[in-house]
Amino acid sequence: MEYTQDMKNRLKRIEGQVRGVLRLMEEEQDCKSVITQMSAAKSAMDRAMAFIIAKNMQQCLIEQMEKGEGTEDIVEQAIQLLVKSR
Repeated sequence: MEYTQDMKNRLKRIEGQVRGVLRLMEEEQDCKSVITQMSAAKSAMDRAMAFIIAKNMQQCLIEQMEKGEGTEDIVEQAIQLLVKSR
């Protein structure tokens, strides 16, 4: 699978959010601020993961259809990846 610049940028933004959480902790900010930022990073990671799984599934489905093969296995694999990520 080709990982696009958009996918990499999503992870770079998450990396920045995590660094921000660490900074808040080092500055001994209140718990609410830290948890809010951690929640935002977790949510961004979930969205990035779903995006990558969807793009992978799309690419695999196109390849399978071009070969004239069934697509049920690819859909099942994508579902398993999503379930595993929870």
